[in-house]
Amino acid sequence: MKTSMPMSDAQIKDVFKQAFVEVLQENREELYDLFAEVLEDMALTNAIREGASTEYVSRAEVFEVLESGV
Repeated sequence: MKTSMPMSDAQIKDVFKQAFVEVLQENREELYDLFAEVLEDMALTNAIREGASTEYVSRAEVFEVLESGV
């Protein structure tokens, strides 16, 4: 029967660091997509908040600006 030795805080910290780095390396694309989505959600939330505190603009006025290229 094999007995295990308790790990020190430093050893545990090192194991977690290694595991975290491995996850980042192996799942780089998925993490990038996740962070991009979070940033987009934050930007949309900020835009909604800003829009809620500004003057109302009609749909026609919005499209007029969009179509003019301003």
